[in-house]
Amino acid sequence: MTDLSTPEHVAQTSAELDISGMTCASCAMRVEKALAKLPGVASVSVNLATEKATVNLADGPTGIDALIAAVTKAGYQATPVVAEAAAADAPSDAQRFHDRTRRELAGVVTCALLTLPLVLPMLGEGFGSHRMDALVPPWLQFGLATFVQVVFGARFYQAAYRAVRAGAGNMDLLVALGTSAAYGVSVYDLLMHPGDPMHLYFEASAVVITLVRFGKWLEARAKRQTTDAIRALNALRPERARIRVGREEHEVPLAQVRVGMVVVVRPGERVPVDGVVVEGRTHIDESLLTGESLPVSKQTDDPVTAGSINGEGVIAVSTRATGAETTLARIIRLVETAQAEKAPIQRLVDRVSEIFVPAILVLALLTLAGWLAAGAGGETALLNAVAVLVIACPCALGLATPAAIMAGTGVAARHGVLIKDAEALEIAHRVKLVAFDKTGTLTVGQPSLTAFEPIGLGRAEALALAAAVQRHSDHPLARAVMKAYEEAMPLDDRDASGSDGEVLVAHAKTLAATAASKARAVPGRGVEAEIDGRALAIGSTRWLNELGIKLPAELTARAQQLENDGNTVSWLMSLAGRNTESDSSRTTPPAALALLAFGDTVKPTARAAIARLKQMGIRSVLVTGDNHGSAASVAAALGIDEVHAQVLPEDKARVIRDLKMRTAGIVAMAGDGINDAPALAAADLGIAMATGTDVAMHAAGVTLMRGDPALVADAIDISRRTWRKIQQNLFWAFVYNLVGIPLAAFGLLNPMLAGAAMAFSSVSVVTNALLLRTWRAGREAR
Repeated sequence: MTDLSTPEHVAQTSAELDISGMTCASCAMRVEKALAKLPGVASVSVNLATEKATVNLADGPTGIDALIAAVTKAGYQATPVVAEAAAADAPSDAQRFHDRTRRELAGVVTCALLTLPLVLPMLGEGFGSHRMDALVPPWLQFGLATFVQVVFGARFYQAAYRAVRAGAGNMDLLVALGTSAAYGVSVYDLLMHPGDPMHLYFEASAVVITLVRFGKWLEARAKRQTTDAIRALNALRPERARIRVGREEHEVPLAQVRVGMVVVVRPGERVPVDGVVVEGRTHIDESLLTGESLPVSKQTDDPVTAGSINGEGVIAVSTRATGAETTLARIIRLVETAQAEKAPIQRLVDRVSEIFVPAILVLALLTLAGWLAAGAGGETALLNAVAVLVIACPCALGLATPAAIMAGTGVAARHGVLIKDAEALEIAHRVKLVAFDKTGTLTVGQPSLTAFEPIGLGRAEALALAAAVQRHSDHPLARAVMKAYEEAMPLDDRDASGSDGEVLVAHAKTLAATAASKARAVPGRGVEAEIDGRALAIGSTRWLNELGIKLPAELTARAQQLENDGNTVSWLMSLAGRNTESDSSRTTPPAALALLAFGDTVKPTARAAIARLKQMGIRSVLVTGDNHGSAASVAAALGIDEVHAQVLPEDKARVIRDLKMRTAGIVAMAGDGINDAPALAAADLGIAMATGTDVAMHAAGVTLMRGDPALVADAIDISRRTWRKIQQNLFWAFVYNLVGIPLAAFGLLNPMLAGAAMAFSSVSVVTNALLLRTWRAGREAR
């Protein structure tokens, strides 16, 4: 499989911290600023939803201790994210979360039980009865409220103190000021009117604390569901593996498995390593890795991926990668990175959050002053100011974007779409045109040699020379040549059915196919190699023309006919050079030695994928290095009306830039080969097939884990849906404040209702984001 990241680079240039104590968007902003001030810090991203900080380090003296110290000085706690190997014996994230939420729930229940008696007088007043007042005497109200305020409200005071000490404000400061004001005025009235419980507002402070804590507990539970994709992927890692040593099998911890070891996988077990099947055949369920619903047939020499489930057969796998180097581990890192990144729209939210808390403090003071100036009593004015402080919590603002991004990238990963970062997710929703490569992207990428016509050579000799040139290439056309050679030539005299002379010819051909040297790819043209001092090449008609090779008219017509039929035409050529076999002083001109035609089949889902993109309002364009006939044939079969054929790799980037200039929207490029990398990088959004090359993967913002063009539409669809969730979340987050703050300021919202509304706003934002988990591949974006 392809290399989805560069872990060595990440280990040297970035650090990840778990941050505790953050409660709102302004908290995340303050942690970012504290870390960004350190020397050697290139960039910082703090995610409120995951409670993690990702710090990219440039050359400088800053180490992990300095990062932790900066976070501590800002009023929060930080711990380095423990490496996988070091954390083997440590409690899992799920266990730590379970323990923490269980303690939180116990605290919320206790707080609610202590608060309930304080609400009884208010209920009695609401029903026009004062009998219930006697059930909770004023001094008992004082005792219960004090316990709630001091014990269960302590976290707000501590966090508010750290924020003030750091010269900033946050949600905790608003809650601490609001509840303290309600509690303080109640204590004052209790001392001034000891026998009159009607002037007490202990329930306001206690209920707010209870509701805020309850809301944070619900919010934490909902946030955890947004990381289900990561936990599901982590759960695919088996802890032990069965290795074969000689004829014996030993079960060992997975950490002891090394590259080159043979691992035995029985039916129903998860494959523990990335590797190649060396014995047996089976079907492998790769659905949680690639989104492919049907098991995939595996036999000798087929690759398998860690985390996939073995079907009905016992297989032996030669290990190619373990631990952090497996495809599964790299997928997890890619998804985690995408979830930790900030979308561009989040920067606007951060700027708003930075001034939000100070602005609310000013509004609360204005509310207090306004009610006093209007002749209202001090208690009424203070309670209305408290309601303003409580309802204005910016939690929902901070969670609106990251919660949607986490849910969107998670569900995309489960369906085989890996999104590199939040910026790619945000860009993809505006795609208006997708440029497709042909071979390996829209076609199967496993062409066969449909025609082979030697020029001046025997067929056997020409085919052997072609195989020699292509022997060390991984290009699909090279594999087609090698397959045709192996099928046509007996490689062992025991398999030869002809005369002794034919056996000798076969051995000669085999020798020629192994004796090629100085083989190299010529981008956009073909491949060349040297055989017995003779420079040979296999390349395109473009290269043939550039070399000045003239062809008979009938051969040119034959090549044109093959191209019109949808074949890709290549040529076996001898390049200009010295003739070492006869007269070494004579230079031979380049010449054509054989015509090769390759046919490829269109992928079964390609036509439906193009049609779905069209339904979504997205144009499709074909950009390929193949000839016009082959490109036009594929385009006609798929319903693509714009074709750019015989495009060199460097020209593909130019074509993409031209498309960007004349397209009112984002231009995406989908490809899988080395020659697609410049175009992937030039496009607004690069979409790479994981069945292709590492270079294409690194140049792309989106990676499709299956070579299925239908996933292109899926990637754009999930991006659109995620973007809509971000917009909805931000809308509701702002509406809560735009509606709630004036209601509280004008006395239409008491502190208890304000606390309930504030808690509901955060929970509703995260719950709305979680609706993305119902997304299914193949739906038309609406």
